[in-house]
Amino acid sequence: MDEITKPQPEEVTTPVTPAPVESQTPVVPAPVSRGPETGMRLPASRQGFSGNRGGRGGFGGGRGGRGGMRRGGDRPKSEFDQKVIEIARVSRVTKGGKRFSFRATIVIGDGKGRVGVGMAKGKDVAQSVQKSVNQAKKHLFMVPLRHGTIPYQVEAKYNSAVVILKPGRGGVKAGGPVRVVAKLAGITGLTGKLIERTNNKLNIAQATMKALRMIRPLAQRK
Repeated sequence: MDEITKPQPEEVTTPVTPAPVESQTPVVPAPVSRGPETGMRLPASRQGFSGNRGGRGGFGGGRGGRGGMRRGGDRPKSEFDQKVIEIARVSRVTKGGKRFSFRATIVIGDGKGRVGVGMAKGKDVAQSVQKSVNQAKKHLFMVPLRHGTIPYQVEAKYNSAVVILKPGRGGVKAGGPVRVVAKLAGITGLTGKLIERTNNKLNIAQATMKALRMIRPLAQRK
């Protein structure tokens, strides 16, 4: 008998569709800013375009960092020069403990005969200095000068400090607070000496001021 041939199943072929190729957009690098003189590359945080928060080189529209203009402009210069003689930290004992503050001693003068000394306390150094300057302005007085020096010799005592001031030429021959007071008062020639030496600069400055207050013009002295 002939063999019966069974029909073979047909192979079903599914066409494969290739995946779509994504369009690649070329990436354009950000512009690189270079320095105006050196030509060095600057980081993106320092390129400072308008509309940003404004770094050191921020332009209009930013908040303005170090490159922004200061408010108020320059302060007017004071007519008095000032010199710090001493800044000390002092304490006060209270029920809750010790409270610390700063004490500043300042000398101010215009170099034309007016001079003053002030002493004040504050919570910080800046506050104590400002209060001392205000106190010194309240105690300004005029020193009668003759050819850049005092007309005659004077001597004064303040607490433990005793100061002698003599007329002189060729510069101020004194040290410490005596020299500071004489320079700010506009004295160009003076000889100063401490009879009783002390480490308290405030007492020395006050003794010098007391001696200068004792000076009277020669016309009034006669």
